[in-house]
Order: sequence, then structure tokens, then C-alpha cells
Amino acid sequence: MQHVLRPFTPADTESVIAVWEACGLVRPWNDPRRDIARKLTVQPELFLVAEDAGDPGRPIVGAGMAGFDGHRGWVNYLAVRPDLQGSGLGRAFMAEFERLLTDLGCPKLNLQVRAGNEQVLGFYEALGYAADHTVSLGKRLIPDV
Repeated sequence: MQHVLRPFTPADTESVIAVWEACGLVRPWNDPRRDIARKLTVQPELFLVAEDAGDPGRPIVGAGMAGFDGHRGWVNYLAVRPDLQGSGLGRAFMAEFERLLTDLGCPKLNLQVRAGNEQVLGFYEALGYAADHTVSLGKRLIPDV
């Protein structure tokens, strides 16, 4: 199966959310529609989707967001449809994000994985990512609910 990575368009919204939901990324305290709207205001070119090139309807089979704040890069909401996990599509997303961020002068890429998600931790470790031995802290400034 051949996949094409391309920038997100607003018409992709519901398909992207469906992939995120199928992968268990959506949480009650994060409205994915608001997260998409926010991303479209900052570096929208770093919001990518993957289409199934062999399907005439070209369904969305993966999506992810990246960003660079001038100090560190981040990847968020990276998901590949469950039946395609292990196909190399996640690796393709990460390679493209790394390329795009390197082109922007990004010296280091960070990402967060929920504790206990061993499958995803293994995926990133196989790509050369390692625990930074830091604690991630957060504070909600604008509630979604």
C-alpha cells in the first residue's frame, strides 16, 4: 500500500479526528477541533496527513502535528490507523518531521508519550529517541470544556 504525506487541509478535520480516536489519542480535556484550529494559526505547514494513494477516495490513514519554538521542536498527535501500525508509515512521518524541523534550524526534537504506553515507547526508541529523564509539567491556560 502506497501512502502520500501532505499538508493538512480543513476538509481533513473529521477524518483526522477519526484516526486520532481510533488510536486513543483524544481525551475529554482536549477538544481535537480546537487543537486543530489552534495549530492552523501557528506553523500549519507542520501539520501533515497521510493518504492511501491506492484508494480512489484517498482516505486519511495517519496524521501528526509538529512545531518549532526556536529552541526545541515538538511532535504531537502523531497517529497511524491501527490496522496500518507497523507498516512504516509512522517512521515516514517522523522522518519528514525531522527533515522539516532540521530545515528550520531545530537542534532537538521532543515528544511526549503517555506513561504505560509501551508499544509507542518502543516505536520511538527504535527510531533513536531516548528518555530525557525529565518530568513533564503542564498547566491549562484556556480550558477546552
